[in-house]
Amino acid sequence: MNIIRPQEIFLKRAVKTENSFSDITDETEIENAIYTEEKLENLKKHKVDFENVVFEKMDIISTKLEKCTFKNVFFKNCNFSNTSFEECSLIRCEFDNCKMTGCNFYDARLRDVSLIECNADYFNMSVASIDSVLFRKTSLRNSAWQDNSLKNLFFDDSDLTGSRFQETSLKGVDLSSDIIEGIAISIEDIKGAIIEAMQAIDLMYLIGVKIKQ
Repeated sequence: MNIIRPQEIFLKRAVKTENSFSDITDETEIENAIYTEEKLENLKKHKVDFENVVFEKMDIISTKLEKCTFKNVFFKNCNFSNTSFEECSLIRCEFDNCKMTGCNFYDARLRDVSLIECNADYFNMSVASIDSVLFRKTSLRNSAWQDNSLKNLFFDDSDLTGSRFQETSLKGVDLSSDIIEGIAISIEDIKGAIIEAMQAIDLMYLIGVKIKQ
């Protein structure tokens, strides 16, 4: 597992901004900034580039962040419930203890991204391009994965209960430490995934087998 974390040497240049996140205008660049302790919702931001930025204790709810770029960004104790990151690019980003229920990452591009101890239930990752992404101790219940391009996807002690995978091969993906009860996936897409013996019971439905209670 080789996930490149946000580079602290650059984050140390960041200073707390006096401007509100809501004041950011479209198609601008934000560098070396710290945003903290704001409660915002129903915003729209388009084509904003964030680099070497820290978000801490930010509530940005039911907001559209479309075609934005996040490079070397750290998110800590934030709430992004029902926020859309559609067509965004995330490079060397880390979400730590964030609430991301219902987040939409449709057609996003993620490289060297980590979600640590997050709540990402009802997460939509459809059509997203994933390269070196880690979900550690993260709840992804009822998440949606469709037509994904995957390279180096890691799940570590995470909850995928009721998640749906369609046209997304998990070959080589280690699910052995995760909860996979009730996941919806085809035989072709689960082929080559790494699971524990007891987890095989959760996949018996794929071959029409019922477990007698």
